[in-house]
Amino acid sequence: MFWLVGTAIFALAAYYFIGVDQGAVSVFGKDMHVHEFVHDARHFLGFPCH
Repeated sequence: MFWLVGTAIFALAAYYFIGVDQGAVSVFGKDMHVHEFVHDARHFLGFPCH
């Protein structure tokens, strides 16, 4: 059961950082490192970015 909760938390975090985090509303403030790191993946997966 623990692995299921861990997997769900990991999946939600990955979805947030790849699909939701836009930099302006980032949990890291105005730091754009995470946004730039996953920028190409966002476009590849069809998430709007700009």
